Parts: sequence; structure tokens; C-alpha cells
Amino acid sequence: MILGCPKEIKVHEYRVGLTPDCVKAYIKDGNKVYIEEDAGLIAGFTNEEYISAGASIVKDRNKIYEISDMIVKVKEPQPEEYKLFHKGQILFTFLHLAADKELTEALLELGIKAVAYETIERSDGQLPLLRPMSEIAGKLSVIEGSKYIECFYKGRGVLLGGIPGVEKGRVTIIGGGTVGTNAAKIAVGLGAQVSILDINMDQLAYLDDIFGGSINTLYSNTANIDKILTESDLVVGAVLIHGAKAPKLIKRDDLAKMKRGAVLVDVAIDQGGCIETSRPTTYDNPSFVVDDIVHFCVANLPGAVARTSTQALTTSTLKYGLQIANKGLEKAVKENSEIAKGVNIYNGKITYEAVADSLNMDYTPLNDIIIA
Repeated sequence: MILGCPKEIKVHEYRVGLTPDCVKAYIKDGNKVYIEEDAGLIAGFTNEEYISAGASIVKDRNKIYEISDMIVKVKEPQPEEYKLFHKGQILFTFLHLAADKELTEALLELGIKAVAYETIERSDGQLPLLRPMSEIAGKLSVIEGSKYIECFYKGRGVLLGGIPGVEKGRVTIIGGGTVGTNAAKIAVGLGAQVSILDINMDQLAYLDDIFGGSINTLYSNTANIDKILTESDLVVGAVLIHGAKAPKLIKRDDLAKMKRGAVLVDVAIDQGGCIETSRPTTYDNPSFVVDDIVHFCVANLPGAVARTSTQALTTSTLKYGLQIANKGLEKAVKENSEIAKGVNIYNGKITYEAVADSLNMDYTPLNDIIIA
């Protein structure tokens, strides 16, 4: 198969879909790989490294799309990229379609086969390609939140770890999954007072155990969210429903309950956000204020640490990409149910139910198209 890896054009997205080591693996199996010139440069991978690995460097982005059977990216295609795809082409990347009807409709019209990193799912319910990015996003959520609580950014001016004789800052994390757990690691490390809310009591028990009682665990319901919002200096929204739009757990009216200058970091923003007043931002202008509450809603948090993120992501995506490239998508889907769950769109049809439900669009089971 011919693989193409274009340079990301989303604002401040510096990750790259393939590393030189990935290229070596694809080439070894008989595939051809084309990399757009300087695609990995900011992440620390030079054109020369890709050439040494066996890839061909292409200056013209249009040619990458024209000659490739499969496009390997990091983030969802931007509007200016839509016209570059051709019917039947495989797209392997993060998509987050449940919160983006425009992109979904564009991919349907193009007639491509779109495989989303975030919905590839193991039999135990784990999301192996989303997990490493969630780990990074969780850690960055508190790092960034601790900065935007500074007075310079219209925050409360609280040092989360405090100093002797002064109360420590209060950090609340809504969602105790991978993002929430990693956010807690950083918040505890800073010395903050930390609370985590979740609806999974087993997960709360696990978190209470691994943090040795250094955090406060609460069942996530309206009463507990209301109470914790009044006390918090920094709130991290870390809610995930596999492939679906995030529920709005913090409403506009809830902001009035919070301390002036408190910070909300919405890590669920790729899936529509779990805070009613959130909207996607970029690192150019990452924060905004609503009702005296600072919001930080950068939609590609891991892009700021591009080298670490690229290495973590491609280590996970490679084995699935190789199966698709070596066998073709149809055979790979038949042989691996994890990849089948990653197929969100196939030749003009939505094949992931949570996406269809979130967008109120028609759903067609993948089995009805390529397996039955």
C-alpha cells in the first residue's frame, strides 16, 4: 500500500503522524511511504531521517493526497484539506466526529474510509490510541491551569501548592479516567488539595488506593458538583463517553457559584466540551473569561509537547496501521474487531453508532457493509 503523511495544518499542531521508525516498519513490510517536506521538523524529526528510513520526501501536499492509498495524520482534516482526498481513500487519524457535523458531512460526501484513533477499542473497553494522548492532556491540564490562575491571566492569583501558613489551592477533577488520573498526579505533586468526581465507584476506590488517601474522592452527582464548585480554584473537566458528545456537567448558571477568577480547563472540548460555556480555543488565544471565570479550552493540548506526544502516539498507532496497510482495511476489520470499532465512516455511511446518535444522522452497522 502507498502511505502518505502530510504536515499538520491545524493551528499550533506540531505532532506528526509517522516517525522515521514507523517508516522503517512500513517499508520493511513492502509498503511505500511519502512524507511531506518538514512534516516532522518541529517534533524533532528531520527530512534526512525520514529519507534514511526509506521514505520519499514530497514538497507538494496535493501530490501526497493524490498518490496515497492511506493518509496517516494526527488531527482531523481542516476544511482546506477536504478537497484533497479521493474516493475510496483510507484516512487514519483522530476525528472526534460527534462534535463536528460539518466534518462528518464532508467525509461522507468524499466517500472515503475514515478510521478514528479515538474509537479503536479493545475487548476490555480500553482505548489504546486515545490513552497516551489522554495521559499527556491530563498532565498538561493542571500545568496550564496553574498558570492561568495567575492574576496576569485574570485568575484568582492562587499558588496551588501554597506555602507554610497559607492554605493550598483546591483542584477539582470531574472524571476519574485516564485524563483525570494524570491530572491528579500533577495536582498532588504540586501540593494542592485535590478532589476527583466520578460515577464509577470501583474507579474511585482504585484512585483512593493508589493516591494513598492524599485526594478526596466523591460520587459525581449534581449535589456534589454544586458543592465542590463553590470551593474550587481550578476545575478540570475530564469526562469521556466513547465516541460520543460529552455531557454538559457544568452549566452557565453554575459559574455564579464559583470563586471570582477560578479556572475551568475543559479537556473534553474535542468531543464538544463538558462545560456549557466552553468553546474550542488555540494556543494563540487559549483562554477567555465568562462571568469572571477563566476558561482554558485548547482542543489539541498535546500539540504543545510535540516530540513526546508524537512518540507516544505513533508507538500505539503503528501496529494497527501496519495491519491496515498490509491486509487492506476490509480484511483487517474482519480479522481484528478493535480496528472495526475504529471505522467511523465507510464509503458514504456512518458506521459508528455513537457518532450518528450525537449528530442525529443515519447509522449503518459496518457488518452490513463489508463483513456480512
